[in-house]
Amino acid sequence: MEVVTLEKELNSLAYHGRGIVIGKSADGTKAVIAYFIMGRSENSRNRIFVEDGEGIRTQAFDESKMEDPHLIIYAPVRVLGNKTIVTNGDQTDTIYELMDKQMTFEQALRTREFEDDKPNYTPRISGIVHLDNGDMNFAMSILKSADGDGSSCQRYTYAYSNPLNGKGKFIHTYKCDGNPLPSYEGEPKTVVIPDMDIDAFTSMVWENLNADNKVSLFTRYIDIATGKYESRIVNKNK
Repeated sequence: MEVVTLEKELNSLAYHGRGIVIGKSADGTKAVIAYFIMGRSENSRNRIFVEDGEGIRTQAFDESKMEDPHLIIYAPVRVLGNKTIVTNGDQTDTIYELMDKQMTFEQALRTREFEDDKPNYTPRISGIVHLDNGDMNFAMSILKSADGDGSSCQRYTYAYSNPLNGKGKFIHTYKCDGNPLPSYEGEPKTVVIPDMDIDAFTSMVWENLNADNKVSLFTRYIDIATGKYESRIVNKNK
């Protein structure tokens, strides 16, 4: 599979929708996570990320402008033991709750499907990072409509064991801008995780997202040996 720079991929579209990047740092010591949201409507753009325990949640920047919260207010990141879950919707809670009952990531997502925002049927994208005794593995999933037909759901899960240093995977909700918005197609893209600290990485991702459509960004570096982490949040609305 072609390996491209994250900068190039972020600049390839004006509107990715929501995006998840998971990979390993160039020196092999950190699990790297990025999650961003973009918006075209006033309702989608009226959001910020805030810390919530070991994870984050979305909230309205201006409560008086909030119209329909059911698909835009959720916890994108939650931590369950040595697992970090990141998604673009309330399936974060589904994964957390069912994995806490000994179900797998894939089994939990079989109970969900794409969003009910006809005619877009926005895919639900999810990722999970698992650290165990100094080892890292992760998985990504996309739940999408069948060729834009809301009567059929297609579920894809991609699992990655012992990921390569300085490499990651990037998945986002939309193939490109449009009306209706076409769903992402294919496997997660292989991208370079640059040799930089979390602040430089966060700035690089934020600066390469479309200035008009970007809304919020979350990044996290997790020490694979210890599980200790540091995170950053950037909100366009301040």
